[in-house]
Amino acid sequence: MGRQYIVGAMSIPDLADAGNDDGSSSPEDRLSFDIDDRHAGERLDKALAQLIPKVSRSRLQQWVDAGAVKVNGEAVKPRHTLSYGDVIAVDPQPAVDAAAYQPQPMPLDITFEDAAILVLNKPAGLVVHPAAGHWSGTLLNGLLAHHPPLIELPRAGIVHRLDADTSGLMVVAKTLAAHTSLVRQLQSRTVTREYWAVVLGTPPLRGLVDAAIARDPRNPMRFKVSNAESAKTALTHFVRIDTRVTEGASVSWLACRLETGRTHQIRVHLEHLGHPLIGDPVYRRGLPPRAEHIDAWRAFNRQALHACRLSLDHPTTRERLTWFHAPAPDLAQVMTALGFGPLDTARDVYA
Repeated sequence: MGRQYIVGAMSIPDLADAGNDDGSSSPEDRLSFDIDDRHAGERLDKALAQLIPKVSRSRLQQWVDAGAVKVNGEAVKPRHTLSYGDVIAVDPQPAVDAAAYQPQPMPLDITFEDAAILVLNKPAGLVVHPAAGHWSGTLLNGLLAHHPPLIELPRAGIVHRLDADTSGLMVVAKTLAAHTSLVRQLQSRTVTREYWAVVLGTPPLRGLVDAAIARDPRNPMRFKVSNAESAKTALTHFVRIDTRVTEGASVSWLACRLETGRTHQIRVHLEHLGHPLIGDPVYRRGLPPRAEHIDAWRAFNRQALHACRLSLDHPTTRERLTWFHAPAPDLAQVMTALGFGPLDTARDVYA
């Protein structure tokens, strides 16, 4: 049966990445160009593209816009016309993603760790992997600070993700062999991932949502159930644990299990069923605009979703391991206020 764990409530040597840790340039990084007949009369942006060919035009324009490029000591516009004898001074700026793979110490709620894997309870609000708008302060940065050798692994050992505002259990590989094993287990659907969700309305007692998902062409930040050729198979099992009526609205506590792991899968599928997650800022079709009339979740500003259970075969010992983690305090408080509980009674609804 295996063990169960129950827990309570890259530097690139290129001019494009020059700069100090604080984003400033060192004197030895700074560049200077004297304008002669070859570039006199040219626009600054065009001359820079020829003088610094290793840096993209868009990056160069960002430097100009940031005042990191000066002509005769003055910040100018990209379209500035150069004259013979002008002196261009350039302070190379780090790429916006320069901090993506930098270690950043942060508290990690580690549930289990050995030489092969690390299981942690991710808090809501923490982005898992660097991306546009979140090049630092991510879980990946924290993992690199906790265990620097992760820099050698794809995505620093991260093999699956949780949405930024979804809390709960994640597994991280610490070796290449463990990474390969976990990826194969995810592909073969032998990793069990169970989530607790609080939704509007009263879904059936149990069911399976088998509905492919694709990016919403009208809103690239959303996904939707779709028959498009680009849509990917998505399957979500659910069991309704309890339903309560509060201030004229029925709300239900579900346990959801993923067969596939598409982006926003549970959120998309439950909205598609007509039972969106309370607090969800994106997938809220059918939710009251701000739910002011329901005190229990008025101040709850994220989707009510928590990855409570994770089961997998240990990459080294092959032993089946299971971890359970109670919901984060903010979600537990909302669930209790809605009348659900005691929460421990639903620990094994799929048993």
